[in-house]
Amino acid sequence: MSQTGILGLRHLALNVKDIEVSQKFYEQVFDMKVVWQPDSHNVYLSSGTDNLALHQIPDKNLVAFSGQTGQFLDHLGFLIDAPANVDAIFQRVQADGVSIVKPLKQHRDGSYSFYLADPDGNVVQVLYEPTVSKRGA
Repeated sequence: MSQTGILGLRHLALNVKDIEVSQKFYEQVFDMKVVWQPDSHNVYLSSGTDNLALHQIPDKNLVAFSGQTGQFLDHLGFLIDAPANVDAIFQRVQADGVSIVKPLKQHRDGSYSFYLADPDGNVVQVLYEPTVSKRGA
């Protein structure tokens, strides 16, 4: 049941090992811009419709994240407006040496995507989804 005023999932917060490296990654790969940086341990980025908060893991807690081989987050995704732009992003990140988790794939439902890893190993899907992407997400 839909409730009035709910626009969908438009905010995600990630703990990161190196905030500067992660900020650069999301700016370069997904063209996100800083909208607020209250201090050197937190930065909020936006695509214009979505908000991504990056929080620096404190040094005293980094040991808990080292050696971690799995993640609780399955993946996050960025919707793309056309399959050709999924291809363009794939070519760019591959040339930049970004880790590709799953290669380009045409799905049975008409969607088209690939998966990559951010600097902390979070899996990010780059996705054209015909129903949502055509609406301008």
